[in-house]
Amino acid sequence: MSHGFELEGQPKVPDLPVSGIAAPLAKLLGWINASVLFVSMLALIAACLILTGSVVLRYFLHIPTDWQDEAAVFLLVGATFLCGAYVQSQRGHIGIEALAGMLPEGVNRVRLILCDLGSAIFCSFFAWKSWTLFHEAWVDGMTTSSSWAPPLSIPYGLMAAGMTLLALQIVLQLVGGLQGKEKSK
Repeated sequence: MSHGFELEGQPKVPDLPVSGIAAPLAKLLGWINASVLFVSMLALIAACLILTGSVVLRYFLHIPTDWQDEAAVFLLVGATFLCGAYVQSQRGHIGIEALAGMLPEGVNRVRLILCDLGSAIFCSFFAWKSWTLFHEAWVDGMTTSSSWAPPLSIPYGLMAAGMTLLALQIVLQLVGGLQGKEKSK
């Protein structure tokens, strides 16, 4: 999906439920998404600073570092997975919209609902498997193989939390599509 060109007749994006039982969850998820977006921005800046500092320490001051790559990867994994729900709330994930412009509005609405259903099933399964990885790493005390050896429960937990938020976001959009609440992009 491209936001570079906003053409007339673009398909409408299902809105989150604004009434009913799901409304408080939608509001809470919107707040969580905004908060996570800010924290992820800080994580990206921290990863940049860590990697830049590592380059300075290793190449200019000849001081070895062994923790910076893992710390940066952990920060990037967290930012990537945790921001997935925000990106989905904006319908900003990559999608093939070739058919959307050619389909009648009702058929396109059904297409979006079916895509959301498939995505919700996949992301829910991914979240469940991520939580099992997190649990295994937590219980077994698994760490990375480096000399720093941070716990693997950190990236697995971030991945699990991010996929859970993404699955919830998609389910809320699916509910919004089923309720027939739509908004234009």
